[in-house]
Amino acid sequence: MPIAREGYREIAVATLLLGACVAVCVWLFWPLAIPFAIVWVWVLSFFRDPRRERSYDKGELCSPADGTITEISELDDYEPIGGRAVRIGMFLSIFNVHANRAPCSGVVRAIDYVPGEFLDARHPESGKRNESNTLVIDPDAPLPGPVVVRQVSGKVARRIVCHTREGDRMPIGHRFGMIKFGSRTELIIPLAAGTEVTVEIGDKVRAGLTILARVKEL
Repeated sequence: MPIAREGYREIAVATLLLGACVAVCVWLFWPLAIPFAIVWVWVLSFFRDPRRERSYDKGELCSPADGTITEISELDDYEPIGGRAVRIGMFLSIFNVHANRAPCSGVVRAIDYVPGEFLDARHPESGKRNESNTLVIDPDAPLPGPVVVRQVSGKVARRIVCHTREGDRMPIGHRFGMIKFGSRTELIIPLAAGTEVTVEIGDKVRAGLTILARVKEL
């Protein structure tokens, strides 16, 4: 399984520290080494970076993250979009793949990092109060826009990584960043004629593979 480059430092530190603990435990009493070995395997698993490839139909928006759908809300006036919108929120547990991917093809208009709190990502106020990074994307025509992706930190997640820059063009499914160790990701799209959300609360989704919404009338 490929490993995300964002995890090289954490994996190196975990290997040194946990490796030393395993060595001591093996010397003293080998069964004590098992928990440390399990934690090391989990660190490797957390930073796994599987290949994601699929074809998309016109008007489809894919999930920007792996996780569980925890919110589908209509917004009367969402400022970055300038009108009515629908927000789809995903909770990423510590066992999910944490790479973020572009939900549509387009150009990054703006990126806005906001420091904040570190509430549990399942907390209803986490999207408003936690540290976050917001990408505003102008999607390729004829998809209506802008399309917004928000990376939101959680109680354990303490570092948001975003590799893309304003003005960059991203194809749908392009990997642009990661939130380390549990988090929330949101997709906010215009509530236009023909907009259809294709998931429900509780659904499991995968970044770059699961279709979250589509606009039928293009």
